[in-house]
Amino acid sequence: MPGEFKNFIDGKWVASASGSTFPSVNPANKSEVFGVFPRSDHRDVDRAAESARGHFDTWRLIPAPRRAEVIYRTAESLRAHADDLATLITREMGKILPEARDEVRETIALLTFVAGEGQRLLGTTLPLGARDHFGLCLRVPMGVVAAITAWSSPLAIPAAELALALVAGNTVVFKPAEETPLVATRLVELLLEAGLPPGLVNLVHGMGEEAGAPLVRHPEVRLVTFAGSGAVGREVAIACAAEHKRMALGMGGKNVVVVMDDGDLDLALDAVVRGAFATTGQRPTSIGRLILHRAIAREFSERLAARAGALRLGDGLLPTTEMGPLVNEVRLKRAHAYARLGVKEGARLLCGGEAFRDGDCKRGFFYLPTVLGEVRPTMRIAQEEALGPTVCLLTVRDLQGAIGAVQGMRPSRSMSLFSRDVQRALLAVRDLQVGHIAINALAAEVPGVAGAPEAGGDGGWGGGTPRMDRFTEWKTVAVGIGWTGPGLPGD
Repeated sequence: MPGEFKNFIDGKWVASASGSTFPSVNPANKSEVFGVFPRSDHRDVDRAAESARGHFDTWRLIPAPRRAEVIYRTAESLRAHADDLATLITREMGKILPEARDEVRETIALLTFVAGEGQRLLGTTLPLGARDHFGLCLRVPMGVVAAITAWSSPLAIPAAELALALVAGNTVVFKPAEETPLVATRLVELLLEAGLPPGLVNLVHGMGEEAGAPLVRHPEVRLVTFAGSGAVGREVAIACAAEHKRMALGMGGKNVVVVMDDGDLDLALDAVVRGAFATTGQRPTSIGRLILHRAIAREFSERLAARAGALRLGDGLLPTTEMGPLVNEVRLKRAHAYARLGVKEGARLLCGGEAFRDGDCKRGFFYLPTVLGEVRPTMRIAQEEALGPTVCLLTVRDLQGAIGAVQGMRPSRSMSLFSRDVQRALLAVRDLQVGHIAINALAAEVPGVAGAPEAGGDGGWGGGTPRMDRFTEWKTVAVGIGWTGPGLPGD
């Protein structure tokens, strides 16, 4: 029998107000149910938000370096449980075990970095025009933060959001993706084991419409952080604007790779295979569009289709597996509809384009790696986001054509250019309107950018001082230092 899990509200594990539940299943074997979780509604959200608000005034007065100690200890707990966490991620979300291990390592690094922000919550001094006064700006916590997180990185994204909010002095209502509730529960357990006082993080499971929407609108929530699809992100933005709430949105939008005729094709091919099909193409940083110089387009397309068609599908826990399942049946149907739409629009199917049900894969949500050639920038498949193992190939005459194609498609958070020409690379850096550009590398794989400013202007989720600003607000203070003369100060 699968276990029954609960919400965590005001320091207690409790069932949903309605008593309703939903299951969490293994996407590689849909008959395996890990547990049932509370299907929460506005009543559970109310209790969680009231708990978070009730503990805020105590937590915000704890010195930031001491708040950060909990995050340091959580990072060490993750290190001690790394293998179990990686296995859990693979079983519940589906990504292959090496990718899940990478996510755990990334999470530990992020938490260590964010914990250091407890020593770096710096303010500024201000020059004032008044005599015998000085001014300063302080960063203070926002209050209650609603953290609504995605399933594509079920540990790293929630851990970073919770750590940033807590180190800044906020309290949190955490609504994880319904696809990965068990990983979220384990994260909260590790925070508690690390000494996080009860009531600071309140965990509410459930569906977006029933739990996420009332959480966004709740009057106690001062800041909403959201990671997920562009369509839902727009609804969150509209709701926050109506309530005059701060928001930080990390929305999907598959990235672009440009390969020029002088690029290292072997290097680019390896990068594209990893970027397009790792995590079954479900990361917000996955490659969905590939722009090829016409001189190398045919060769590169054929080589990519051959590599994609040879990838071994299966349970992510098996060492022979190179690509796991999609996270659920909805994503499977969406991936197939996307491939069919591409063919209908006139794209050429180079490989894949159908569900994979051979052997044990018939028990899960597997879809073949799919490559669509002869795609035009105006096609829907070039403009719209589709989280799945599908990449669209476009052909251009030169670098300016590539830049025009990138700018004409749905904006991406990042892009990569493969070219040996330094002048071409610098022109791309100057002219491409994206927040993160990598030259001869995958933008999503370049380490050491945790402290960089937000890329693409749509939120993002990593650590770093610029991101810490999302979780604080500035308080300006003017102090008189003893002026007692007549008239106005400054005369």
